[in-house]
Amino acid sequence: MTAVLTAVDCATAPLARVSGCDLQVPLVGGGTCTYANFDYAASAPALAQVTDRVHGLLPFYASVHRGAGYASRVSTDAYENARGSVERFVGADDDQVVVFTRNTTDSLNLLAGCVPGDVVVLDIEHHANLLPWKNSRIVEAADTVTETVRRLVAELCAKPAALLAVTGASNVTGEVLPIAELAEAAHRCGARILVDGAQLAPHRRVNLADTGVDYLAFSGHKLYAPFGAGVLVGRRDWLDEAEPYLAGGGAVREVTIDETCWAPAPARHEAGSPNVLGVAALAAACDALSALDFAEIVEHERVLSTRLTEGLAEIDGVHLLRLWSDAPDSLGIVTFTIDGFEPGHIAAYLSAEHGIGVRDGRFCAHPLLHRIGHADGAVRASLGLGTGSDDVDRLVSAIRKLVAGEATWNYGKTDGLWNPVPETRGFTERIAGASKCV
Repeated sequence: MTAVLTAVDCATAPLARVSGCDLQVPLVGGGTCTYANFDYAASAPALAQVTDRVHGLLPFYASVHRGAGYASRVSTDAYENARGSVERFVGADDDQVVVFTRNTTDSLNLLAGCVPGDVVVLDIEHHANLLPWKNSRIVEAADTVTETVRRLVAELCAKPAALLAVTGASNVTGEVLPIAELAEAAHRCGARILVDGAQLAPHRRVNLADTGVDYLAFSGHKLYAPFGAGVLVGRRDWLDEAEPYLAGGGAVREVTIDETCWAPAPARHEAGSPNVLGVAALAAACDALSALDFAEIVEHERVLSTRLTEGLAEIDGVHLLRLWSDAPDSLGIVTFTIDGFEPGHIAAYLSAEHGIGVRDGRFCAHPLLHRIGHADGAVRASLGLGTGSDDVDRLVSAIRKLVAGEATWNYGKTDGLWNPVPETRGFTERIAGASKCV
């Protein structure tokens, strides 16, 4: 009889080489180990192609757009050509323009100043897609995607709205919404749609033309390009008609003492000296991911997520968090709690004794955590291209030891933050603990 190998039986290697993949970190009891990064949903390490691009461009760095020097011309070409890389990566339509920003939060705040009417939004959004909207109508998500979509459509049809703003994938649970279906519904009701793609874009192929999405925002630091650039891609008319996001040089055509003639988008919303290296890094990430087979990325995440969820589910007292019972897809994000342990205690233990990095807290999604009964927070383990099955097995083994009472160190709170007691590891900057995630 032939044995059938499951995801838990087979070893799965990382799909790509990322910065820090060989990082050695100190353990509180002495010695070191290779760092296991399960914090991709917060910030992803840089792809090798991204760091190569930054290092190659750095000697040519100069001010862009109005410099005749050779370095300035090279920098200008790198900056402007990056728009094409982003357009190709997201399948932008002909009337959509690429505006470079600092991050997703910056992009959403920019668009908030351009929307000529009400914005419909779910109550389970990341704060970045909840707080900026001036005239928001908040819809309570249901226990299923089907009913959640029905409620959104009902709100859009009940009263005119300019925009439906939704997450592409939850940063807490990784569950994905049917954005093409929502785009069709929004348009049918006379609204446009904005997708917060911070989590979705690094993990799933996004095509704006095919899905009908009008606006997409995402961050370089989650797309394996952590150099301080983000992007807003969207229809030009609102962006051209709105007041500039920032007033300053580069956003104008002509200035007199009495009058200012503003440039159209994207320059209209990119005042000041831009982050040339960050934009080049983001473009390199877009090009590198475009060259990959996203079906392979999806399968890689599915295998590892299954391995992790099945391993954690076998441990008494571990509870996995979900929003919906019928989500059509889910990214490599596994969020959980453990009976008898605060999330910060779990994260401190994993780091101090096992060299594993996870995220704990409320993930800038307080209403969502409250809705699913975990207002005090949880632990989030998120996967990426640099994750392998060995990392997953280390995490499951470490949690099993914690629950079995096999932790070897003491832990306590200092100013509300969990730390090993005593803390024996050295840090570049001597601090008592990390900044509290709120």
